[in-house]
Amino acid sequence: MTHNARLIILRYTKIKDSAIVVHTLSREWGRRSFIVHLGKGASMAMFQPLGIVEADISENPKSELWRASRFTQAWPLMSLRTDPSKNAITLFMSEVLYRAVTDGTAEDGLYDWCERSILTLEALEKDYANFHLRWLLELAAAMGFEPSLEDLSPFAGERFAEVKALLGASFEEAMLLPLSGERRSELCEVFIRYLSHHSESTLDIRSLRVLKELF
Repeated sequence: MTHNARLIILRYTKIKDSAIVVHTLSREWGRRSFIVHLGKGASMAMFQPLGIVEADISENPKSELWRASRFTQAWPLMSLRTDPSKNAITLFMSEVLYRAVTDGTAEDGLYDWCERSILTLEALEKDYANFHLRWLLELAAAMGFEPSLEDLSPFAGERFAEVKALLGASFEEAMLLPLSGERRSELCEVFIRYLSHHSESTLDIRSLRVLKELF
């Protein structure tokens, strides 16, 4: 049986010259990986982190690893690919999703929220240095553990006031909160510790170092 589905690309793993495993998020299956056979000279641009694509999914009753083929872009996402700061945020978001959302997880509404987040970042022309902080809080809610000030307090430390401000702010207000690069990095670490606690796994987010340099 073959389905056409919209997928968000989290990352891919090369298994041989002619094949990769693509790790994705979708409405139908939540977090799931698919094998993709590549033609000669195939472009890997379709599989960039947080790309939104459509593909044909072929079920395999003998294997959990189904096949995906005939990829097309659902959205071009030009600014995410050409703006270095947005690209860094994109890499961070995709890594957090890859590590925080486990295979087989199909949280209701997670895909739609994630797609909206990607398109929102794509559309923003300025004032998005705090985007990933707001996004981490929204991710917690989308994964089913709504963050509250009481819940976040044990992780906040000296950044309690900023955590409170972010929780109480609208999206527009959150984007304009005046934060130094150092405080932004510390808040990011607060929220990652919070996510690690609730997902019961240590989230070692390597792309966080890039964000520290840029923001």
